[in-house]
Amino acid sequence: MRINVSARHFKASDKLRDFATTEVMKLKKFFDNITDSEIILSSQKGSKSSEIILNVNGTKLTAAEASDDFYKCIPKTVTKLESQLKKYKDKLYGH
Repeated sequence: MRINVSARHFKASDKLRDFATTEVMKLKKFFDNITDSEIILSSQKGSKSSEIILNVNGTKLTAAEASDDFYKCIPKTVTKLESQLKKYKDKLYGH
């Protein structure tokens, strides 16, 4: 899986980039055919937000979350994507 981390309106530290990458790699255990992912981190006037876009078999799955800290909103975004991946996998293999 190829992972691209982007930061908007601030400079992301290596620690934050590694944390985001580690969290997204957890999604690999739910579905193996994730080709690439894009993590977009934004900071605006004290509000932090994360958006993750996964490309799965040509289908894009997206989740976003906002919080006052990146270390809170990234895991919440990953949790949303976990449920989307489970639903997608059930839909794909359930029929």
